[in-house]
Amino acid sequence: MPLTLLKAGETVTIRKIGGSDEVRQHLSELGFVAGEQVSVVSESSGNLIIHVKDCRIALDKSMASRIQV
Repeated sequence: MPLTLLKAGETVTIRKIGGSDEVRQHLSELGFVAGEQVSVVSESSGNLIIHVKDCRIALDKSMASRIQV
């Protein structure tokens, strides 16, 4: 399921990253790689603040939908 369906406080493992090569590379540089644990800090209108690798990162709905958990 896409990351956008999670609620605040949920922790999951990334299974797959979709999108173009550029999008996958960008997300990888931010720490979003398969097997990594991420948790949702907050959610508003599908936009998310995600905790990954000791960092908080804001993702819009379209970018977060490419991350499968």
